[in-house]
Amino acid sequence: QMQLTESGGGLVQAGDSLRLSCLTSIRPFSFILGWFRQVPGKEREFVAAISWRGDSTYYADSMKGRSTISRDNTNNSMVLHVTSLKPEDTAVYYCAADKSVGFGGLGYTQPQSWDFWGLGTQVTVSS
Repeated sequence: QMQLTESGGGLVQAGDSLRLSCLTSIRPFSFILGWFRQVPGKEREFVAAISWRGDSTYYADSMKGRSTISRDNTNNSMVLHVTSLKPEDTAVYYCAADKSVGFGGLGYTQPQSWDFWGLGTQVTVSS
């Protein structure tokens, strides 16, 4: 059973960079991995995703150009590096994994398409 553990959140200032990590309980080969975020009272929204080989990456429009998602399957890990943080990036960030979500359409941007979730890590960006 896949279990995910996020780390790296915290309180940062606008303009800072942040590195979020996700550790998987089993080798994540064949799993698509992704990041979502959620603000209280709002739906969970897609942030970024990476194919199981790591050769394809996808980003929400709000994250393009200032974030990088990467993975290391041999070390059971995934990282999201975000630069130029903004107050509107404040949210709980969740790591997600799934074996069957595809990138042919936009289903991967929907939380219901993912089977496994971490408990989240809080990111707060002060202005």
